[in-house]
Amino acid sequence: MSVPRPSLLTRPTSATHPTVLAVGGYAAARLIGLAVLAIASAVTGEDGLHRLKGRWDSVWYVRIAENGYGYQATLPNGDVHPDLAFFPLFPALERGLSTLLPLDAATAGLLVSWTAGLAAAWGIHKCGEHAFGARAGVLLAVLWGVYPTAFVQSMAYTETLFTALAAWSLYAVLRGRWILAGVLCAAAGLTRPTAVALIAALGITALVTLVRDKRLPLRTVLGVLIAPLGWLAYIVYVGVRQGSATAYFEVQAAWGNSIDGGVALARFIAGLPWPAALGLCAALALLGWLVVLCVRQRQPLPLLVYTIGVVFVSLVGAAYFGSRPRLMMPAFGLLLPPAVALARLRTRTVVPVLAGLALASALYGAFTLLGSGPP
Repeated sequence: MSVPRPSLLTRPTSATHPTVLAVGGYAAARLIGLAVLAIASAVTGEDGLHRLKGRWDSVWYVRIAENGYGYQATLPNGDVHPDLAFFPLFPALERGLSTLLPLDAATAGLLVSWTAGLAAAWGIHKCGEHAFGARAGVLLAVLWGVYPTAFVQSMAYTETLFTALAAWSLYAVLRGRWILAGVLCAAAGLTRPTAVALIAALGITALVTLVRDKRLPLRTVLGVLIAPLGWLAYIVYVGVRQGSATAYFEVQAAWGNSIDGGVALARFIAGLPWPAALGLCAALALLGWLVVLCVRQRQPLPLLVYTIGVVFVSLVGAAYFGSRPRLMMPAFGLLLPPAVALARLRTRTVVPVLAGLALASALYGAFTLLGSGPP
């Protein structure tokens, strides 16, 4: 699919190079979010910085960074939440940075998240550029920065780190650098359980290559073998620590994150008042339509499999419904159809659209962060 490219991207200068535009546009979107949060915090008297690094999952990561694994919280209803539900790479980076720099672990978490956000925007841009051209790649990165739950990208959470590793792993596959792709995938597997979608993307792409070419290069085999090692290593660690081969899955079930095939989601919808249920069904229909557009767009196979995998994993679990949009945020391939559509428009039309989306995302983020519900 050909996308018109203006002269700005045809002969880029250092300031208008597509990568600079992608990362700079993403950073601008996130700065708008932080500015709106700062203003809202001043008006309400809340501590906006604390909401970014000291609430919800951020607290668990800091505790692991400072004390290692071994803590569990017992809820009033008797449910037990062990910290083994959280993968180790992010808290390990927090611990490392807080040791090397004069930062506490929580602030180090913000530094990791913000830096990884820039790396993710760069990698997302490269994937989009490879598939549909530089202009689409720039817009894809910026659209990821104005995603409705993009405020999480400014928190001490793992979404940006995981997405950065996933995007660059996929780009490595697209460029035929399978061993690098496998190493990055293994690191993603130490970051979030959603890495199973990335592992599947590499595996299915290799399988299709084998069927098509009747052979598989050694580097491809090695990349596929390396890819699941991070995820498997943590599953084994939890199993050995707890003395049970299924311990990790039991830990997730204790948090209410077991795989139920979408039963919890269906029950949640059925329990809503009918206007809210219709609205949610419409949102799910929109999600399904985006997936169909991704398929019809003929996105590169590894990106398509990864995107569908992340969406699938986010929907079939029994997790708290309010977290599902955040869990789907790493599926940046969903934004390629609108990115390509915007790429056909003139810059003077695109800029106000992106600015409006950035402001809407920032307002929603401030409202959510300063509220009581989890992201």
